[in-house]
Amino acid sequence: MAAKRFFDDSDQDNNKPPGDKRMRTTPRPSFASVIGEVVMVKNLQNLFSGLEPLLRRVVNEEVERVMRHCTVPRTISRSPSLRIEAASLEKPSNYELMFSKKLLVPIFTGSRIVDIDGNPIQVILVDKSGGDGELVAVPTSVPQPIKLEIVVLDGDFPNNKESWTTEEFNNNIVKERTGKRPLLTGELNLTMRDGIAPIEEIEFTDNSSWIRSRKFRVAVRVAPGSNHTLPIRQGMTEPFVVKDHRGELYKKHYPPKLNDEVWRLEKIGKDGAFHKKLSKEGINSVQDFLKLSVVDVHRLRKILGVGMSEKMWEVTMKHAKTCEKGNKYYVYRGPNFSVFLNSICQLVRADINGQSFPSRERSNMTRSYMEKLVREAYVRWNDLEEIDAAFLTQGMFYNI
Repeated sequence: MAAKRFFDDSDQDNNKPPGDKRMRTTPRPSFASVIGEVVMVKNLQNLFSGLEPLLRRVVNEEVERVMRHCTVPRTISRSPSLRIEAASLEKPSNYELMFSKKLLVPIFTGSRIVDIDGNPIQVILVDKSGGDGELVAVPTSVPQPIKLEIVVLDGDFPNNKESWTTEEFNNNIVKERTGKRPLLTGELNLTMRDGIAPIEEIEFTDNSSWIRSRKFRVAVRVAPGSNHTLPIRQGMTEPFVVKDHRGELYKKHYPPKLNDEVWRLEKIGKDGAFHKKLSKEGINSVQDFLKLSVVDVHRLRKILGVGMSEKMWEVTMKHAKTCEKGNKYYVYRGPNFSVFLNSICQLVRADINGQSFPSRERSNMTRSYMEKLVREAYVRWNDLEEIDAAFLTQGMFYNI
């Protein structure tokens, strides 16, 4: 029996046969091979960095080429109106549409809209290129008429012309409520010639209480589809409230008329406390109110009572004094005098004992006497002789 051999690692490693298939330990890479791999990676990174700008330029050129082929036909096929709008967005226009005057408010449904002077509204062409950028009315030099359209805007739409675009303007146009008539009726399509376009008839059919701002603006723009190539900015009025027509029965008049009922004056409401107090004293019209304010203002204040504050009184009187007095005058005659009064009992001329007053030097007695005659004329108003202003073209005039 052979002697047993002890396991010895060193002997085993030294005596392994060449074909042994057991796992071998991976040899470590050499320093030279590591350096080679690093150089190769660096070269690839440099290659990619150099190709990147070239690739970007090629891609951009291809995208631009494709976009040109896609967009040019659409641009050419646009309508003239769209070209006008696009031009107004790309660069500011020196020309703008504008309403020549403010509107007369309040505005009621079914009532004709007029300017603050009671005349038809006018749209004009203005040029903001001159004089510190201010809007200056100029005669239009456009060789052809300009087609315009009147629309309604939300009252909250800003009137700063640099803060909105044509698209925003169009998006804020207010249309009628479902089931209602067109919100604005009348002469909505205009033709501007020589820089002016009057609007003879235009009115609202619905109030403004149903939109969030509770106000409208009347606006004007170049009519869509017009063959007009001059870029022109839209114009608009100040925001305003539109009330139902039934409210017109209670509205104040500006200016009031002599024969208007007295409640048409500011701070005097129809069937209110002041109205009832005045009616009880026979003061029913604006003319009655003004006559008493001339003859005995303290009595008028006493009739109205402490409920009318000093501030309210000033507002009422300021409104009343805007009333047109007309050309009618009234004569109160006596044995030795003739007193000439205007429609609100103001003394305009007095002939006493063949002498015309006032004279530059008059005594307090003369003044007191004439004031007494005016009070008598007030009491006998319905019996006075009515004459035309032509009879008072000569002589002196006296106002108290």
